[in-house]
Amino acid sequence: MYLDINSMMLKQFSFKSSLLPFSSHSRRSSSKIHRPIGATMTTFSTQNESTQKPVQVAKRLEKFKTTIFTQMSILAVKHGAINLGQGFPNFDGPDFVKEAAILAIKDGKNQYARGYGVPELNSAIAARFREDTGLVVDPEKEVTVTSGCTEAIAAAMLGLINPGDEVILFAPFYDSYEATLSMAGAKIKGITLRPPDFSIPLDELKAAVTNKTRAILMNTPHNPTGKMFTREELETIASLCIENDVLVFSDEVYDKLAFEMDHISIASLPGMYERTVTMNSLGKTFSLTGWKIGWAIAPPHLTWGVRQAHSYLTFATSTPAQWAAVAALKAPESYFKELKRDYAAKKEILVKGLKEVGFKVFPSSGTYFVTADHTPFGLENDVAFCEYLIEEVGVVAIPTSVFYLNPEEGKNLVRFAFCKDEETLCGAIERMKQKLKRKV
Repeated sequence: MYLDINSMMLKQFSFKSSLLPFSSHSRRSSSKIHRPIGATMTTFSTQNESTQKPVQVAKRLEKFKTTIFTQMSILAVKHGAINLGQGFPNFDGPDFVKEAAILAIKDGKNQYARGYGVPELNSAIAARFREDTGLVVDPEKEVTVTSGCTEAIAAAMLGLINPGDEVILFAPFYDSYEATLSMAGAKIKGITLRPPDFSIPLDELKAAVTNKTRAILMNTPHNPTGKMFTREELETIASLCIENDVLVFSDEVYDKLAFEMDHISIASLPGMYERTVTMNSLGKTFSLTGWKIGWAIAPPHLTWGVRQAHSYLTFATSTPAQWAAVAALKAPESYFKELKRDYAAKKEILVKGLKEVGFKVFPSSGTYFVTADHTPFGLENDVAFCEYLIEEVGVVAIPTSVFYLNPEEGKNLVRFAFCKDEETLCGAIERMKQKLKRKV
């Protein structure tokens, strides 16, 4: 399906949920204002009254409301719920990385870094990329350090996509993809991945990619489903891109959390490095999501556009955190093996527990997420279910409909995160066993 960003067609939800932002029309037509989580109003004092003004936003962003992660996290605090929604660990990152950051601060590395990265970090990223993919890249010309992978995504979209360019997305998708493409003025074409295995419908993809396609934006291992793109799928994407001169933006932040198969970077396939921007970050692998250290790796002719956008988005990224990232990326292989082993154990706890509660749980080969079908519990859709889960059960999940161009396609699914300690996971499962009852 197509979504023409410039037409500003709003996603239509039939939910009466308090999570959904109001429109200015509904405010004017009702004397009772129901303010959703995350909505803001500005109050201006006058002589005898205060006047509430609606928030203002550019048309290219007016369809995008407060992110679902913010909404759910606020509700979690309000109701004392266990948060298995937003994908951040509730445990800290490794001491050797934190100590490197402290040392950098004490050593006076606290001023602006070079715009595209501290040289030592660019070199460490290139070295890690070579170890993981076999590709040799120039750290000075082909590596750009960004403020998290989210900024790398934004820089790639704004630096390389023109208004009206067609970009293919695989739904469900990380919510920043659609927003940044909207800012770039892109025309989005969606390909939906469907349960149980969320495999790419290759015939549909082949029909979708034409000489009008500018780029494919992909994510493997895949958030929110946990799917990993297979070699056959990646080779099909590569063949179509080469044939039609299409770019690939590949978000690989969960590359070290691959459980059932090895992660394959599409840039490593023949003929693909020259047309690929590979994006990654420190946060997921080292449980330091608040540091926001990311990067983009691309050939010089694509790096130019990424760096141009990055220069006017953030210019530079936290200097001491970059120095600490150097230490992180030089971690021995034993660190990454232990990380995968720990997360595999956490996944087993959550998946086993969800099945015992009564969910239909779909396979997750990577990331720290699992997707489940909530329909056995009798709620009308994913938002209604997640509200009930928070308010009545005391557990947070994410409704996946927000990750689709057509929300109806995700209304039966919810996402749980297992990047939590075992006590938290077990506590959430116990609450659900006690208070959540199947009705179908």
